Amino acid sequence: MVGSTGIFERLGDEAAGRFVTQLTTALAKTFEEHNGRVVKLLGDGLFVVFPAEGDAMEACVAIQKRLQERPVYPGGEGKAVQMQMGIEAGEVVEIDGDCYGDAVNSAARLADLAGAEQILTTQRVREQLVPEQKEQLRALGPMYLRGKNEATHVFRVEWQTGQDADQTVMGVSMSKVVKSSQLELSALGQSLRLLPQGEKLTLGRATTASLSINDARVSRVHATIEWRSGHFVLSDNSSFGTWVYMGNQSEPVILRRTECYLVGQGQIALGCGRDAETAPIVAFSVKA
Repeated sequence: MVGSTGIFERLGDEAAGRFVTQLTTALAKTFEEHNGRVVKLLGDGLFVVFPAEGDAMEACVAIQKRLQERPVYPGGEGKAVQMQMGIEAGEVVEIDGDCYGDAVNSAARLADLAGAEQILTTQRVREQLVPEQKEQLRALGPMYLRGKNEATHVFRVEWQTGQDADQTVMGVSMSKVVKSSQLELSALGQSLRLLPQGEKLTLGRATTASLSINDARVSRVHATIEWRSGHFVLSDNSSFGTWVYMGNQSEPVILRRTECYLVGQGQIALGCGRDAETAPIVAFSVKA
């Protein structure tokens, strides 16, 4: 569930806990109608296993459509409930009623990475889908999920007909990015601004970089940021990678010679995660 912390803050622990339990119990029934088996409730989410990848995708789409057509409002007011979902395929080991395995971890990472009303999945799932379902997938490219050494090819399920296909991984509509947008960067007392059609910016250890950061983990030309096709695009060119944290998402998008859109606000950690000691971090903000 997106923003569950805010629900608990607004309603209080008892009322919010009751609401979340009722909601997840109702959603569990929908999963079961699509051959899913709810392994456990996760407080503000569910962990479900399916006999087939297609069943999992159909169930997730059914949930999203249900919440879109019949919005649920915590406490009868405020913002409607939204879900973020991840689907992965692979071997699962069941021990004492719980399930373990690489597929379980990957599904959780994908759910963390997804934005509101989004369903993310992988190439392994795509390979098992029927042609009609494959047509619903939009490739987001290779991404490094936490705990995995190799890139995972990630896809987004396009379940909303008539919706602008250009949405970011983090759930912010790219149609909101307009020509008057600007990107602001700041680090170590330095500030930069990039306007649409402006010159490409460079982040790196080199003194000639647009934003120079003297740290051994930062490559000379570590990353570049440019305005491309209506979006601000961050490209990693480094030896150690770039960690991008969007909004309040705790899980980063890890770039290694790959790229991603920058939307909203967040942090860019160069050469390591932001939790590393004295991590070289660049704050960013996209403003209209």
